[in-house]
Amino acid sequence: MSHITNVLEFLDYIIWSYIGLLIMISSGIYFTIKSNFYQFRVLFNARKHIKEVLSLAKTKDDGIHPLKLYFTSVGGMVGLGNIVAVATTITIGGPGSLIWLWIASMCGTLIKYSEIYLGIKYRVKTGRGSYDGGPMYFLKEAFKSRALPIISCVLLCIYGAEIYQFTVLADVIAGSFMVNKTLVVVLLIIIVFFTALGGVKRVANICTTLMPFFMMSYVLVGLYIICLNYQVIPSILKSVLTSAFTGHGAVGGFAGSTLLYAMHYGVSRAVYSGDIGIGYDSIVNSETRLRNPETQSKIAIFSLFSDTMICTISIMIILVTGVWKQDVSKVSDYMIMALSNYIPNAELFLSLLVFIAAFTTIVGYLAVGIKCAKYLSPRFGKIVYILYSITVFFIFSSYDQNTALLVMSVSGGMLMMLNISGVLKLRNVIEFK
Repeated sequence: MSHITNVLEFLDYIIWSYIGLLIMISSGIYFTIKSNFYQFRVLFNARKHIKEVLSLAKTKDDGIHPLKLYFTSVGGMVGLGNIVAVATTITIGGPGSLIWLWIASMCGTLIKYSEIYLGIKYRVKTGRGSYDGGPMYFLKEAFKSRALPIISCVLLCIYGAEIYQFTVLADVIAGSFMVNKTLVVVLLIIIVFFTALGGVKRVANICTTLMPFFMMSYVLVGLYIICLNYQVIPSILKSVLTSAFTGHGAVGGFAGSTLLYAMHYGVSRAVYSGDIGIGYDSIVNSETRLRNPETQSKIAIFSLFSDTMICTISIMIILVTGVWKQDVSKVSDYMIMALSNYIPNAELFLSLLVFIAAFTTIVGYLAVGIKCAKYLSPRFGKIVYILYSITVFFIFSSYDQNTALLVMSVSGGMLMMLNISGVLKLRNVIEFK
């Protein structure tokens, strides 16, 4: 396993320090200029665009309500990547990584818009009154190739079994309630598959129920802690701005970082937490009842903005409480340490938040993974993928959390580069209006 880990670390470094980082940022800047800063125009006129989406959603056409898909999108994005994994953005990349996370997120809004637009444009209607769309369909249109859609689906199947969030969730529940971890893993697998096998429609209903509570609770708690530490905010912001382009020296348990580290972790965690270029949102939003791609695609801008807001609050909590300077055994310990001085029974409170955040993400990605497996093999894909997912959930639940995150980071990077290549090939088809 150590040899495999070394290969994954090398690939992760190459993707997120050079190739993937360049593709992600340059593509985002290109679409921002090409669209005349469309993402900002949509955000600044949020009320108008939301009313437009809701008015068009009154149709009784086949498909899922766009508001439900917004929460499904947010449920897939807002997970442990925003609460736990984002801690590594600061603890390894330094405070300046926050700036690069913002840059990647703002650039990523139009990449996400574009991949959803293409997913809907080239979707196909199923016999069940729903739709199938996503990168496998627009890659086929872009390159007239059968190989690239298959590669995209295989990578999405790997990515769809969200081993990192599953592993962290099992660790947190077992540690908080002093329960045997194997029992926790078995129960989680049963609950997760019961939900995911209901398809995107069932996942959408659950996300619409759970995500509003999660987002409101987490934002209020985060703002409460940040406000209590208002006196350190000026120095924290100064450190964020200066170290974004110069790196940060060692302090406490923090080993220090360089500009390359800040960019690496800021961009990679933005892509991971925000599903930028991964394909999940393209597949999910292709089931919309709306007919025109640009209307549904606008929702991606709001969902990624919501995701970035949650990431920013998590990072600010870790910075203002000073825990980013500590040395811990598990990444999930950072948030527990940060909350413990402000929230009674912080570990139990975090367990509830982690369960909601991780559960919605795990079932969302698993449902997408099942769709990709059925695309690869309509007859055997579903059962093979279920067996594969159960196996990797069991295997990685006994490994270090960082190993699982590394697998997700590398597979996500490969997906991003492949899918963005299709988006760029079809760039003249995409409309921003």
